[in-house]
Amino acid sequence: MTSTVRRAGAFAGVGSLALVAPLLGWAAAVPFAVVAGIAVLVGDGPVFELFARPGDWEEGRLHGLIGFALAATGLGLLSTVEAMPTLAFVGAVLTLVYGNLAAQVVRRRSTDPVVGAVGFVLGGAVGCWIGILATALLNGDSGVAPAFVVFLSASGALLGALLRSVLFERDDPVVVLSVGLLLWFLWELTDPGTVHDVGIALAVTVAVGYASYALDTASVSGMLSGVFLGLLTIVLGGIGWFAVIIVFFGIGGLSTKFRYEEKAQRGVAEKNEGARGSSNVFSNAAVALAAVLAYAAAPIHLPVGDGTGIAGGIFLYAFAGSISTAMSDTLSSEIGGVFDRPRLITTLKPVDPGTDGAVTWQGELAGTAGATLIALVAVALLDSVGPTGAGVILVAGVAGMTVDSLLGATVEGGRLGNQSVNFLATLSGGAVGAVLASGLGIAAVA
Repeated sequence: MTSTVRRAGAFAGVGSLALVAPLLGWAAAVPFAVVAGIAVLVGDGPVFELFARPGDWEEGRLHGLIGFALAATGLGLLSTVEAMPTLAFVGAVLTLVYGNLAAQVVRRRSTDPVVGAVGFVLGGAVGCWIGILATALLNGDSGVAPAFVVFLSASGALLGALLRSVLFERDDPVVVLSVGLLLWFLWELTDPGTVHDVGIALAVTVAVGYASYALDTASVSGMLSGVFLGLLTIVLGGIGWFAVIIVFFGIGGLSTKFRYEEKAQRGVAEKNEGARGSSNVFSNAAVALAAVLAYAAAPIHLPVGDGTGIAGGIFLYAFAGSISTAMSDTLSSEIGGVFDRPRLITTLKPVDPGTDGAVTWQGELAGTAGATLIALVAVALLDSVGPTGAGVILVAGVAGMTVDSLLGATVEGGRLGNQSVNFLATLSGGAVGAVLASGLGIAAVA
C-alpha cells in the first residue's frame, strides 16, 4: 500500500494542474474533468496503488481522487461562468493539496495533532500564496497588494486546517470548495492594510490561540477556530473588535476550569476536561463572524453616508450583542453550575443541577457581570460606543442569556441540541443589540 506521504505528493501533483488555469481561460476546469474521467476507469495497477486511500481498496475505485477532481472542476467552472476570480480557484486547490502534503510529512516525525495542524497551515498557506501570485503573473495583473495575498493565504490555510481537523480524509471536496468560496468572498472585501499589519494580526491571533490550547481551554479544532475567527475579526473589524471577542474566548474558556471537578460530579461540566472544540466556538461566535463580514462588506455593497454609516453601526452592535450574550451565558452556566437549588426559569420550581433551563441567582449575577465586562471593553476600545451603547450591549447580553435559558427549558434536548440553542441565543442577543442601537439612533459609525 502506498505511503501517505507519497499519496499526498501524487495529489499535490494533480492539484498543481490548477496553475495552468489562467492560460486556459474558459477551459480552466477541463484538466480536472479529464482527471476525474480517467480516475473512474482505473480499478487496479500502479496508478490505482499510487492514489488509493484505505477506503478505496475495498471497492476498487478511486473515490478520493474522483471527488477531489470533481470539486476542483466545479470551482474551475465557477471561475469561468461566474464572478469567482481565477486566483480563488487556484489558491483553494493548492491550499488543500500542499496543506495535506506538508501535514503528512511532519506527521512522520510527530503524532502530536498540533504539529499536523501547523504543518497543514504552513503548507497550505505557501501553496495558496504561490497559486495567487502565479495567477496574477499569468494574467498580467501586478496590482495585487502583498498584504492581501498574505491575508488570503493565511485565511484559506486556517479554514482548510480547521475543516481537515474535524472531517474525514474523504471529505476533501468539502474542504476545497469551502476554501474557494472563502477566498472569493474575501477578495470582494476591503484592503486589509499592510503586510506589517497582517503579520501582527497573525502573530497575535496565533499566540492567543496556542495559549488557549496550552491551558487546555481549547482542543486543536477549537484553537484553529479561534485563530481563524480572530484573524478575520482583527483584520476586517479592527483591534477593538478583536479585543471584545478575545475577552470572551479568554475568560469564557478559563471559566470552564472553575471548580471543574465539582461540576463534573454534578454532571454539568464541559466535556474533554473543559477544552472547547470547533462546534462550541462557532455556536457561540458564528453570529459575531457574520457581523464582522457584513461590516467589512457594507462599504461596498451597502454604501451609506461615509461608507459604513448606520449599516456598519448596526453590524457593530450585532457583533457586540452576540458576544455579550455568549459571555453572559457561559459565565452563568459555568459559575452558576456549582451552586445548589437551581430553579427552572419557566416555573421557578426547584430542579436538579444540570437540568436544561435551570438558573441560580449566582449564575444570573455572574452572567450579568460578563455582559457588563464586554460592554466596558467595547466602550474603552471602540470609539463609536459611548455610555448609551454600553447599556445596549449589556441589555443585549442579558436578553440573550435569558433566551438561552428559556430555550433550554422548552426545546433543548428534544428538538434542539446545546450548540443550536447557543447559536439561537447569540442570534437573539445580536438582534437585540442591533435593533436597540438603531432605535436609539446610536448605530452610526463615525
